Amino acid sequence: MTPAQAQAQAPAQAQAPATTIVAPLVITGCGVVSPAGHGLAPLTSAGGPPAADLDAIGGDFPPVALAAAPDLRVAESLGTKGIRSLDRTTLLALVAAHNALGTLGAPLADEERARTGVVIGSSTGSVRSSSEFSRETLVRDKPYLVRANRFPSAVMNFCAGQLAIWNSLRGVNATIADGRVSGLAAVRYARNAIARGRVDRALVGAAEELCAESAWAWHHSGALAPGTAVGEGAAVFVVETPAGAAAAGRTPLAELLACEVGTPGSGGMRASLAGCVDRALRRSGVSAADVDTVSLGATGIRGLRAAEEDAVRAALRRPPADGPTPHWIRPAARLGESYSASGALQIAALLAAWQAPDAAGGSVAVVTSLGDDGHAGCLVMRRPQPPSTGH
Repeated sequence: MTPAQAQAQAPAQAQAPATTIVAPLVITGCGVVSPAGHGLAPLTSAGGPPAADLDAIGGDFPPVALAAAPDLRVAESLGTKGIRSLDRTTLLALVAAHNALGTLGAPLADEERARTGVVIGSSTGSVRSSSEFSRETLVRDKPYLVRANRFPSAVMNFCAGQLAIWNSLRGVNATIADGRVSGLAAVRYARNAIARGRVDRALVGAAEELCAESAWAWHHSGALAPGTAVGEGAAVFVVETPAGAAAAGRTPLAELLACEVGTPGSGGMRASLAGCVDRALRRSGVSAADVDTVSLGATGIRGLRAAEEDAVRAALRRPPADGPTPHWIRPAARLGESYSASGALQIAALLAAWQAPDAAGGSVAVVTSLGDDGHAGCLVMRRPQPPSTGH
């Protein structure tokens, strides 16, 4: 579909039957580990990804740009007991979750932990762990005497399980695998779990590790534009209802409105993403004209950047030469291609932009995600209003 066709389709989507407006959720805690550093503030720095320090990762990497998270501060966050057997994906997520819970102001009470779930987006879990385990089935003596201690971290839901164990969280535990859309799909899953009363709050996010195996896959596929770094990172958020946050005295960082995901139809990836944006706005009760910021995902994968921008402009009724252009945020330009973690890092980058000292006055944003398989997602977020100072 051409941009013009996508724009022509947008008014028809706007006339679709009204859907139920979702109740907002709020983010009350946030933890980020990325190539830019720890926390939100480094995400606002200009420039490309910093040079990767691969000493802590190891492996024979291909001749491509790499963006690795700096010192994970694992011992500082988790202590030294029980961490030697953990894969890098899980370590990234555990440190991010530790930081997110640490921003709440007070630890969760035991009764709160019983009603707190974990929803983590991932591509395949730890690529290195699953690759090493599979390799042992080929190179070890028959009957394939693989080392049993390699198996747990090769399972896709190992990371989410460890988050629950380390933090004594006993609610819903889920791993969502949807490629580049995994982070937003995790938000949607958590929203449904909270709305249905399965949990009161959840740790929600995504993680992706940098390893030689995935870097070689990117290199041989040729999917990345020249100069695009293969990255990694994790972002984890505490998500709950406004009432729950108020009762606990926790201050919202942002409101989460509707989150929609979709698969490609006959119209292709542009139509899939434009449809997600349109549905998410309608379910949020937000006009396309209200959107002033877009946190984009597909910067480095060939062909996706133009498709994503065309779809967003069409859904927001803002072709390039008509009307004000939203402020574009492109985390991948700073962090590299972090694949399944990209959506969660896009949410973090938006929070960082809203918290920056020179932040503009925008209040409504969409976070979009698009995969080369045509899967798409859109999350609508709203900046929380400052408390009233009236007498």
